[in-house]
Amino acid sequence: MSGSPTAIDFGRRELRLETRKLAWAVPHRSLIVSGALVIVVIVFGVASMSIGSYDVGFADVVRALVDPSVNPDTRQVVFEWRFPRVLFAVLCGAALALSGGIFQSLTRNPLGSPDIIGFGVGAQFGVTLVMVVLGLNTYMFKAAGALVGGLATALIVYVLAMKRTVSSFRLIIVGIGVSAGLGSLTSWILISVSVEKAMMAATWGAGSIASLGFDQLRPAAAVFVVVAVAALPLARTLPVLEMGDDAATALGVHPGRTRFGAMVLGVALVALVTAAAGPISFIALAAPQISQRLTRTNTPMGGAALMLTGAALVVVSDAAAQLLLVPVGVVTVSIGGIYLAWLLATQYARRA
Repeated sequence: MSGSPTAIDFGRRELRLETRKLAWAVPHRSLIVSGALVIVVIVFGVASMSIGSYDVGFADVVRALVDPSVNPDTRQVVFEWRFPRVLFAVLCGAALALSGGIFQSLTRNPLGSPDIIGFGVGAQFGVTLVMVVLGLNTYMFKAAGALVGGLATALIVYVLAMKRTVSSFRLIIVGIGVSAGLGSLTSWILISVSVEKAMMAATWGAGSIASLGFDQLRPAAAVFVVVAVAALPLARTLPVLEMGDDAATALGVHPGRTRFGAMVLGVALVALVTAAAGPISFIALAAPQISQRLTRTNTPMGGAALMLTGAALVVVSDAAAQLLLVPVGVVTVSIGGIYLAWLLATQYARRA
């Protein structure tokens, strides 16, 4: 009968039901993952504030944060000295994770992070020039040096990798080469200056948030909010760009304009962290992939879960750094090196 349902009708209904279930399940899982990551950040953040030469218990840390009438010495140590460090760890982790998500989505490659393709090294080179050669050590000058160095490196890599279109493989290979060259120039500068200047730059280059306070946190947080808000549309356009330029153009996305804007915002996020804390490596590489696996999404641009993953990685790494009495950058490099080796082995096994 013409009015009776057919097998095709039932198939369409089942497809719509499955699509609705998937559309509901992904945000639901992302919400659960985000909640779990918030708990990790809070627990390890409070734990890290109890570490130090001034002994403060876990419960005393919580009281010092919520009760202004607590012991003045404890309040000063916890709230004024250690709390900004935790907030900076959250800020740096979120910024690096978002930058890594932008570049990995842009290159459609898990190796396409600012650590690998040289933008982080470019920002570091810019800050080294400002600190060592020009003798300017304030946050604003370092931020300007990091931004200019990162953007100049991005432009060089982009131009050298251009061959009608930008291949993610060429971008990564060219970025590795440019990164090696800038690293050599940085080393040459450090061995050409006085020991005091070289030690100052080397200490900053290890990546540390130990000496940062609210004075540095406020401008960094303001810049991060502005850049993060500007990057919100990328969560929609970059996954479309991953389907290819022709498909993106058909859907109303301008590939060239989107790539340029994404590169500027990604470099700005790296420059923000580099200027404040020095290079904190491998968070931008690892956080998007970890977030993608936790939320089971098809894109590195994972929204809040992505930034919370980066925040959790840096907070946990900083707690370990305090126990080991080393800068947080040393811990992230050690863990990131192992992760990079695993990622390369996994990529090779898939292609084999």
